Amino acid sequence: MNFNENELFGAALIGFDMIDGPFLKWKKEYGSSTNLMKLDDFAMNFYLAFRGGNAGKKPRAILYDKFYIVAFPNDLELCCLFMKPQGIDNSIKQLNKIATRIIHEMDITEVENDVPVESNENTIEEMKRLIVNLLSGVEMSTPELRKYFKLSNSQIWKVMADLESSRKVKRARKQGRTVLWTVN
Repeated sequence: MNFNENELFGAALIGFDMIDGPFLKWKKEYGSSTNLMKLDDFAMNFYLAFRGGNAGKKPRAILYDKFYIVAFPNDLELCCLFMKPQGIDNSIKQLNKIATRIIHEMDITEVENDVPVESNENTIEEMKRLIVNLLSGVEMSTPELRKYFKLSNSQIWKVMADLESSRKVKRARKQGRTVLWTVN
């Protein structure tokens, strides 16, 4: 990482109280005010992001759209340096191209590995009965159900649409882009 001193626009020390948890101990802005965020509102988020998780699995820096943060722990405290990246747009665009290519390759692999369901009416009805039993008292996502029955994405959606229209299952909620199902 090429560091340029002009990228630094702020610093903060996030302390930790055993009762109240993380709190903003002090902050300082360098140069003109950027108004990218209110540090008071983000102290808890930054502390958990940099100090939470397993030992050795903690980030050193987090990149946001308009700034990045590099953090250095000191006992229970966390010193955060707020940086305004210069010239990172091109790198992000290149990474986006790589990610798009990987997603496309994985989609092709997924389609090739899909195992078609026998169109035997008894098999499909048995599968529907098992799905209703599986969803009794729990919520499951479409990808989870798909793995249980080795179905393609379009096949599991057809089965779930049939069960939903017959009022045997319902959409419990959405988690991100994933639909979670449960029984009526």
